[in-house]
Amino acid sequence: MAKRPKTVFACTECGAQHAKWFGKCPECGAWDALTEEAPALQGEEKPLGSGLHGGRPTPLPEVRPGGEARLPTGIGELDRALGGGLVPGAVILIGGEPGVGKSTLQLQMASALASGHRVLYVTGEESSAQVAQRADRLGVMDSPLQLLAETDLDTILGRLQEQEAELAIVDSVQTVADAGLQSAPGSVAQVRECAARLVRYAKQTGTILCLVGHVTKEGALAGPRVLEHMVDTVLYFEGEQGGQYRLVRAMKNRFGSVNELGVFRMTGGGLEPVTNPSALFLSEHEEPVPGAAVVASQEGTRPLLVELQALVAESPLTQPRRVAIGVERDRLSLLLAVLYRHAGVALFDQDVFINVVGGVDLSEPAADLAVAAALVSSLRSRALPERTIILGEVGLAGEVRAVGRIEDRLKEAAKLGFKRAVIPAGSAEDLDNPGLELQPVRRIEQALELLLEG
Repeated sequence: MAKRPKTVFACTECGAQHAKWFGKCPECGAWDALTEEAPALQGEEKPLGSGLHGGRPTPLPEVRPGGEARLPTGIGELDRALGGGLVPGAVILIGGEPGVGKSTLQLQMASALASGHRVLYVTGEESSAQVAQRADRLGVMDSPLQLLAETDLDTILGRLQEQEAELAIVDSVQTVADAGLQSAPGSVAQVRECAARLVRYAKQTGTILCLVGHVTKEGALAGPRVLEHMVDTVLYFEGEQGGQYRLVRAMKNRFGSVNELGVFRMTGGGLEPVTNPSALFLSEHEEPVPGAAVVASQEGTRPLLVELQALVAESPLTQPRRVAIGVERDRLSLLLAVLYRHAGVALFDQDVFINVVGGVDLSEPAADLAVAAALVSSLRSRALPERTIILGEVGLAGEVRAVGRIEDRLKEAAKLGFKRAVIPAGSAEDLDNPGLELQPVRRIEQALELLLEG
């Protein structure tokens, strides 16, 4: 009989187990992702067909669609990120850098809901006294919230059933351990099994379950990748270290739009929702300055006006620097090549810096034209026209391509006092009057001439 291995090596990305260590996981191809842990206990092999005594398939027409009313959290920006509120039986995974405010937001939400619902807050990283200290700082000590300082999975599930909790918060899932596994808390096997049992309980009872998760040094959620597939919604906290603003973005949502964005301000009394973030991310200049451009980004269903700032300066280096904060660096390289090829703007010997005000990450290509305009504005030391927003994706052939939801973006700009919009010609067709002077363009050189030479 073959000897049972003392340890196995599990992949943190896909969860696959191997008898020996590999630099690259043979299953998913992830590098340096195998960690050593004790193998899970294996039960006896079951005969084929032994599970036929369980549930039977149901014809689709006989199934009632789940149309339960959402439960508002009482925090408007969090409800927006969730798609309108909490859904009974939903499992939500919340991740972010240490100290960004994950536990603070969960405690605020739990305290707000505890007055009318049965809420259990499970803390595995802090004692009940430490949670109470934070609650006192947030001014929610009078809330009838139930606290449980526990890391044993069976005990947690027992208390959830005993309390008949409608909302359960586990902070964090990496601290919970199943006594039936030999692995240490936080290992791939423990996180996978504990999360699976918690999710199964939530689905069977209709309990809303919020799991707080750690992140790796690369900024990704810690644990096996399957953890993100098991849950219904993945919310991710974004925010600059030491900054006062926090963004909560929905990376996955089975009950709402992906990339919905909630904006908060961190204060001494907790996280406060920011109801008008567009005004927040626009810098106040006494007069127009070179290198500054405003773009209307679309974050889920919300149009968000942000300011792009560019700085182009002669470089003393053999290889000039290319620094992009809030914009993909590869996208910046593409735009620099298009500017040279189609607009005759050469930046080979220039250091190029791009920054998005407020720490927002712009992932959509609708900001291309604004980035290009800001770069040329800084190079020529000539400010762009005041109260003008710039929209458009730039193709490799130099064309300015249409962007989606153009009407929502223009209405948001008009509401904040903008007077003029440079937009793709393809997006200008059949537009209702948005209250702005529209200037459609088809080519990048045409847009630059209009903005900087017109």
